[in-house]
Amino acid sequence: MSKHNSLKASGGAKQGQTVLKRFERVKLLKERGEWEEGASAIGLPKTTPNA
Repeated sequence: MSKHNSLKASGGAKQGQTVLKRFERVKLLKERGEWEEGASAIGLPKTTPNA
């Protein structure tokens, strides 16, 4: 049995990751100097990954 065309992966260009995990967001904020030590990891500001 073959896959239906709508379920197959498209052959287009692949995009990078657009959503970061919480630990990745904290790491990125630390690198940018926007993280305060001891701050809560809940309710983090939105961040865009570096391209």
